[in-house]
Amino acid sequence: MILAAQSAHQAYKQNSVTTASPGELTLMLYNGCIKFLHKGKLAIETKDVELKNTNLLKAQAIISELMSTLNMDIEISKQMLNLYEYMNRRLVEANIKNDVAIIDEVEGYVVEFRDTWKEVIRLNRQQQFTGDQI
Repeated sequence: MILAAQSAHQAYKQNSVTTASPGELTLMLYNGCIKFLHKGKLAIETKDVELKNTNLLKAQAIISELMSTLNMDIEISKQMLNLYEYMNRRLVEANIKNDVAIIDEVEGYVVEFRDTWKEVIRLNRQQQFTGDQI
């Protein structure tokens, strides 16, 4: 019974990724990054070096993916690239120093970006359904 529920959950997660819009995929990346940052902090607190490293590397991989999706023809993308590079450097430092405060700093940026992105999606949907210009 548990295996069937896990299988159904995996199928649902896979389907949600394959049917998501580009905006929703970006939101999923931000949420995943936050999840891995949180797990990395917990691993530092429990002194699980391997788990800390694994989760911080996953967060860095997500930030790298976000960097690769930037449209560099848009001015704000250049600023975002600098911020993402800074966040990646800080995560390397946090990993080396086992520093939860640095992870908190990066997590603050990711939460802010995620919340802004959610608002962009909401406004975009509102515009699509009402025909209003933003």
